[in-house]
Amino acid sequence: MSNRTLSSIRFGVMTTDSQRHLRIAIIGAGMAGILSAIKLTEAGYTDFTVYEKGDSVGGTWRENTYPGLACDVPSQLYSYSFAPNPNWTQPYSRGSEIQAYFTGVAQERGVIERTRFNDEVKSCEFADGKWHLVTANGHEDVVDVVIAATGVLHHPSMPDIAGLESFGGKSFHSARWDHDAVLDGARVGLIGTGSTGVQIVSAIHDRVERLDVFQRTAQWVLQMPNEPFTSEELEGHQDLDVLRDNHEKLSVAFRRFSNAVIDAESEETAVIGAACLFNLEQNVADPELRERLRPTYTAACKRLIISPDFYEAMQHENVVLVTDHIAEIVPQGVRTDDGVVHELDVLVLATGFHADYFVRPMKVIGRDGVTIDEAWKDRPLAYLSIAMPDFPNFFMLNGPNGPVGNFSLIEVAEMQFAYIEQLLAELSNGTAEISPNREVTLACEAERAAAAAKTVWMTGCNSWYLDDRGIPATWPWPFDRFRDAMAKPNWEAFDLVSATQRGPR
Repeated sequence: MSNRTLSSIRFGVMTTDSQRHLRIAIIGAGMAGILSAIKLTEAGYTDFTVYEKGDSVGGTWRENTYPGLACDVPSQLYSYSFAPNPNWTQPYSRGSEIQAYFTGVAQERGVIERTRFNDEVKSCEFADGKWHLVTANGHEDVVDVVIAATGVLHHPSMPDIAGLESFGGKSFHSARWDHDAVLDGARVGLIGTGSTGVQIVSAIHDRVERLDVFQRTAQWVLQMPNEPFTSEELEGHQDLDVLRDNHEKLSVAFRRFSNAVIDAESEETAVIGAACLFNLEQNVADPELRERLRPTYTAACKRLIISPDFYEAMQHENVVLVTDHIAEIVPQGVRTDDGVVHELDVLVLATGFHADYFVRPMKVIGRDGVTIDEAWKDRPLAYLSIAMPDFPNFFMLNGPNGPVGNFSLIEVAEMQFAYIEQLLAELSNGTAEISPNREVTLACEAERAAAAAKTVWMTGCNSWYLDDRGIPATWPWPFDRFRDAMAKPNWEAFDLVSATQRGPR
């Protein structure tokens, strides 16, 4: 008997006539977790719990509170399609405004009361056809399905610099901002010039006595205006048709960027590079400083920096660009290879995140005792960034090798959840376990890795997109291909287990 002849047709797949009750756990109450809870409710799944390690929703927007925090995706695009926000105050919104948006949506859509706050999931183990969860507080739960909405950029990466613990002043990672640290009139050192570092420079340079910016690699910066919306614009945004029209226009523009970065030789890539070069050439007056800020790699090879005023801030009289290698941290500050000690009161580490952690450090044990660390011993791997072989009914949003670097993550998550919803429908209608076939998963990964070699991320820079092989761990194809892949599961790619048999049917 074939995999499907026991069933009737629903959602384009074969399903049984009787409905199976599903109990579901959502891990994480950030952007993707809130989305999951809302969409589950809309689809009629009411037996679920959201587990959140923090004391409120918002994920990265709750944890990051550094000065200048903003999204580098336009506000009207970084919004749920079902909850447009007419009240964004500027094109690229501040972090506090984004956090307020997610909190408001969660409150309005009933997510708050479904969430266990301050209760981190420490382990998930698949046994007897169920997922057994244990939290930090000792709470235990048994569920049919786990939806991991744990985010990507939330485990701070601390730099490996000798003497870091010896610093005599305030020292902290940008994602763990110490608001008791006095910046006004202080000597501040900033290690890192990625998106976070650039935003911090713009926000604090006119508050501090001196700001030493320690740059390991120069960044290409695309200048985008971010003036507050006028009263007329805000009034126009109250019209939902205007909002939808703006959203579509921004989506089209963002897709052009997405298509540019997957082809290093594209005309769009050249246009981006020219715009970044123009920003540097026109806005940095001092030729010596300009050369030190000039990258030696193709624009967008690293995550492109969006800023209206970074170069202006870097030319402020109290801002010092330091390009000498850091030798060590000493109690007085930072010693560079030239022997200079840069004396500091505050040291900020804008050194990024462990982007390859995903669901870890949570302990996840799948079928036959295989652990997530064993499954990912070489590197994180998932079929379409959503599911893994040997981990049945465990689905991820924004998982490994997805389009984290080239699409709006909200748009990605919405498409991924629509895909997961079809897997849930199959589970509701007679299938006990769903996991991707290992051979198919490996074949898809081989194809993805080969395509990634043609992207702009492979043009000669070192970035957090690259895995241990130096291959970009992201989606290397156009937006349309991702949308098509998310439209409907290819059921031949999955191993299905019936309710009466613990093996492939």
